[in-house]
Amino acid sequence: MNLRRLLALALSLTLPSCAGYQLGGHKPSRLQGIQKLAVPTFDNQTLEPRLSSVVTNSLIKQIQTDGSYQIASKDDAEAVLEGTIMRVDRSQFRSLRQNVLRTSQLQMRLTVNYVIKDAASGRPIHRGTSSAISYVILDSNVQNSEAQALDDAAQRLASNLANEISEGW
Repeated sequence: MNLRRLLALALSLTLPSCAGYQLGGHKPSRLQGIQKLAVPTFDNQTLEPRLSSVVTNSLIKQIQTDGSYQIASKDDAEAVLEGTIMRVDRSQFRSLRQNVLRTSQLQMRLTVNYVIKDAASGRPIHRGTSSAISYVILDSNVQNSEAQALDDAAQRLASNLANEISEGW
């Protein structure tokens, strides 16, 4: 009876390894040796005020949650992730039934270019573009609705970008 239990335990521990799953993150090969990452405030090429700090803070929180990199200052980091917010696109996602020109739901797309540079030499290690889309139902305060959509898009962008640099996709 004990032999059967031991055999069942051994099979249950070895069979999941056949499925290709592994514990921990799987960084892209170019970023394997990097443990400490600095993330300075992103540049903002749009006309949206305070967007650079919202995007940068969301990304830092997401990287800390992910745990693949330790956030450090530029002096202590092995690499620096620099980003530029390139575009904020707004488009009508849904309209009112009675008036197709009046927007009831707004779609916002946020696009960022980024580069990870070696902290010592400044040589680019990895670069890419990341974007995210957010949808918001407009209420009477359109500015507040747009601010909420931008915040949501920044969080989604941070999640996408953190996945790109920590998981490779």
